[in-house]
Amino acid sequence: MSVAATLLILATSFQTVSANNRDQAKRIHDRLTGVPASETLLDQLELLVADGDYRDAAMLAMDQDGFYDVTLKNMVTPWTNEAQDRFAPLNDYTATVIGMVRDNLDFRSVLYADLVYVGDQSALSADGYAIPSVSASSNAHYQALEEQGVPLQSYLVPASQTSVYGLPAGAPAGVLTSRAAAKAFFVAGTNRAMLRFTMMNHLCRDLEQVKDTNLPVDRIRQDVSRSPGGDSRIFLNSCVGCHNGMDPLAQAFAYYDWSGEEGTDDGQIIYNGAGTVDPDTGSRVQGKYHINASNFPYGFETPDDSWDNYWRQGQNANLGWDGTLSGSGSGAGSLGQELAHSDAFASCQAQKVFRTVCLRTPHSSDDVEELERMTEDFSSNGYRLKDLFADAAVYCRGE
Repeated sequence: MSVAATLLILATSFQTVSANNRDQAKRIHDRLTGVPASETLLDQLELLVADGDYRDAAMLAMDQDGFYDVTLKNMVTPWTNEAQDRFAPLNDYTATVIGMVRDNLDFRSVLYADLVYVGDQSALSADGYAIPSVSASSNAHYQALEEQGVPLQSYLVPASQTSVYGLPAGAPAGVLTSRAAAKAFFVAGTNRAMLRFTMMNHLCRDLEQVKDTNLPVDRIRQDVSRSPGGDSRIFLNSCVGCHNGMDPLAQAFAYYDWSGEEGTDDGQIIYNGAGTVDPDTGSRVQGKYHINASNFPYGFETPDDSWDNYWRQGQNANLGWDGTLSGSGSGAGSLGQELAHSDAFASCQAQKVFRTVCLRTPHSSDDVEELERMTEDFSSNGYRLKDLFADAAVYCRGE
């Protein structure tokens, strides 16, 4: 027998074995939880698969702690830091996403709700856990939850950022104003990082992918040189393509800053509330919005936190902006709603879940069709992220 024939027989045998009900049940469970199933649970899952109840099997798998403590934690944690490190400690950003998924909330509100999930202090104490209280200036609460192996689905409870962090009404914007995001993306710099990483994490687009040199340049800030290296063509053919859309949107974060030093865990989010006058700007706007103003004094001088979405025009209209929204507003919350209500946001969640569960990016025509179906179902059934996980697990269960 030839080598090719032997390999064909082995491949066929593997496919036959991989198609049995128990293996499919195991794959559904392991992909969703990241940990092996007990024999008892695997028996239950196998019966569901044998009856063709694949979605029920996926939902049962997602009832397990591993789905929240392993799979979701590993998927979300890279969104919370510039290095995109999945091994970073648990934080309020990750915990809030986990809580929202558990509670089947409209996931779009992750970018604009006055919401943060914290450990239930009373329940934790009653069950013998020693967890420090949540704090605006420390991540110790969340690190202790992880270090002590607290099952997150059992102990996370929703709270408001206004009550937990003392932010004034109008300042919270979902995970954008979480302590972890502020520490990563509001520290130093010019607050453009918050927009860039929000686009990457929640619309699956980096700035180069939305670059459009045909948009107006009237809102590009003073710190952007119009002749970098003495050559204005660099600005006109490169820099302008990102800044003309980015700067009018990043203006939404004009009142936010981070009090700690870059590279440390010290500090907390700062918000210039009504009546606050920043000494560097003479207005509510943070001083970082006026740094390097001499680079081009005739550029845009940020007066407030109003924003406009120039990407609704031109090539980036294909991101699918919500026609019921105006495309402009004030503050991070309304910007978060603008981004989260786009078609790109829905598609991005489907892409990330597919990669997490199927362990690959979509590559075949069937994969692409499945991704489109997942996105459509997600958009039409309340934007529940758990539904995307179920869809992906069923599709990638093996046949």
